[in-house]
This record gives sequence, structure tokens and C-alpha cells, in this order.
Amino acid sequence: MSDLVLDHLVYAGPNLEEAIARVADLTGVTPVRGGRHVGLGTANYLADLGAGAYLEVVGPDPAQSEHVGPRPFGVDELTEPALVTWAARVRGIDAAIAEARERGYDPGEAFEMSRATDDGDLLTWRLTGAGGLDGLAPFLIDWGSTPHPTTRRLPAIPLLLVIGVHPEPTAVESAVRALGMDILVRRDTKPGLVAVLQNSAGKQITLS
Repeated sequence: MSDLVLDHLVYAGPNLEEAIARVADLTGVTPVRGGRHVGLGTANYLADLGAGAYLEVVGPDPAQSEHVGPRPFGVDELTEPALVTWAARVRGIDAAIAEARERGYDPGEAFEMSRATDDGDLLTWRLTGAGGLDGLAPFLIDWGSTPHPTTRRLPAIPLLLVIGVHPEPTAVESAVRALGMDILVRRDTKPGLVAVLQNSAGKQITLS
């Protein structure tokens, strides 16, 4: 099985500034601007979670106010910021998709996406859809030759643990194992992800 590791958590909201403020209030750390997803109507801000992973705060891009059509990660359906899904990093995404299918889970086809930085650079990568089983099964991402976002100097919010809650925990755990990863999932009527983080005062807080 291709080696997969946690790449990033996606915290999305219907208003980007409010989502950033929510993270800052909870953690004492303010994510920094990543860039714009041109043509998709979103922009993001980032923070380093440690171990090569990061937090992506994403929401509608004010500079693309004329955008028409659905935005990624169900942003248009959200009423408040939420941890909506997570991404698993892999080298050789097509092989990883094929191996997951052989193990009984289909993460979907890979497609290309890009983001423009404020410095004028264009970052490109390949990924699958936004995550199955209500976002608890991660989507796959392959950065190829593009520098990973954590190579930038990002403010740090140490990640301690990620768990899931879902009405069908066994189905989620099976899908994640088919991808070569693990996640603890507790049974609950409302699906979701919960990240345990360390705030700027050294205390544990949760983001969900």
C-alpha cells in the first residue's frame, strides 16, 4: 500500500474572516494568508499543525464576489465554521486510488487544482473529491513537484489528536483502513471530526 500521512485538516465557513477569528479565539494563534482558488470562489489561511501537516481555514474569497456556482467543501451550505474533512498525502495518487479500490473503498478519481499565492506563484496539485462518509474518510492529495505549504513559515498550533464521530463508525474505520490509515471513530447521530490542539497557553482545546 502507498504510504499515506495526514496532510491537512479543512476548517471551512460561510464567512472567511469569521472562520479565521474563530480559530484565533480558540487557539490564540491567527492563521496566515495562503492564497486564492481562482475560479472556485474561495481563499484560504494556514497554520502549522506539526509533523508536516497543516490547518487550512477556507471560505468565500471577497475578491471573487461575482463567483457563480458551488464552492469547494460545501462552503455554501454551511451556517457556521466547522471542521469538515481531512486530507491524506501520497506520492503516486493513481496507484493509491487503485489500491484503495482493491480493498473495497473508492476515493474517486484524481483531478488537478491550483492556488495563486500573493507572491504571484501558482501552486498545483492533484486530489480526489472532498472526502467520503460525511468527510470522515480523507480525500487524497499529491503535491507532485510543488513545495508543500508547510515549507513556508507558518504560525504553529500543535495537533495532538484527531477523532471522528459518526452513526456508522465501523464503515468509516473500514474506509480509512482501505486507504492505509487509521482513525478512532465514536458512534454519534451527527457525523463530524474533532481535533484536539494545543493553544498558545499550552492548554488542550478542541476544534470541530
